[in-house]
Amino acid sequence: MAKKLGADNYRMKMYVLVILKTGTNTTATKAQTDSLFKGHMSNMGQLVKENKLIIAGPFGKNNKQYRGIFILNTKSIEEAKTWLATDPAVNAKLLDAELFNWYGSAALTTYLPYHDKIQKSSF
Repeated sequence: MAKKLGADNYRMKMYVLVILKTGTNTTATKAQTDSLFKGHMSNMGQLVKENKLIIAGPFGKNNKQYRGIFILNTKSIEEAKTWLATDPAVNAKLLDAELFNWYGSAALTTYLPYHDKIQKSSF
């Protein structure tokens, strides 16, 4: 299983951690924002299906304008940028992204099937 998940000798691997922040677009209407965030959620679902997005979630209110995180199943910042380019909210600058290499358990990729089994409703 470790080999299948791409684990090293410590059963860990590199990912890209994305911190999503409030973007620079302050002129979007509510209708545009609603549509772009609907596309953002749909795009997240597509990235999950492609095994590219393995963890995502929003932050609570904070004074740093941090909105949420992604953990992407790649060690390449450049590849992660191409995946983020498919996100309508990022493209419209409603969200900005900071990307970091992050070293974590290779078993993280096994988390989402369990989430689907306990999820009552979806976005």
